[in-house]
Amino acid sequence: MSKRIVLGVTGSIAAYRAAELASMLTKEGVEVDVVLTDEAQRFITPLTFRALTRREVFTRENDGMHDGQPTHIALADHADLVVIAPATAHLIAQLAHGLAPDLLTSLLLATPAPVLIAPAMNGKMWHHPATQDNVILLRKRGVSFIGPEAGLLACGYEGLGRLWPVADIALEIFARLK
Repeated sequence: MSKRIVLGVTGSIAAYRAAELASMLTKEGVEVDVVLTDEAQRFITPLTFRALTRREVFTRENDGMHDGQPTHIALADHADLVVIAPATAHLIAQLAHGLAPDLLTSLLLATPAPVLIAPAMNGKMWHHPATQDNVILLRKRGVSFIGPEAGLLACGYEGLGRLWPVADIALEIFARLK
């Protein structure tokens, strides 16, 4: 499979699971360009993704020019699919309202590629009317969501908010890349 995705990783405890996703995709021949938000780097480092994908990892530190274009444009233009896993309520709100304070949100506004969001957050945050309104708005704009699922959350609560199983996210990505 010679497809290319952008894997956006946000500041959730589930960020470590994105490393497994990047590894699965890479093993199947997908070129994975990882973009880490500043908050994601509090949970997992670029080195992890660089080792798993054998590709440059994008952060605020290298948000300048790439392949002769602004980095967010180069990544946006070359992606067959943009996947945000895990996606926080903060990222969902930024995208819904057209805010682009960082590399990931800038490329999300610039990409013509389909966008797939895999949320992960506290169940109360997921069910909050603001989050649900943002999800509805993004769906109207053609953004797809996978999850979240119910179960034990990192905060100790039970509820809807867990990142979908990585293998299921990978299957959804493969189906969309065909």
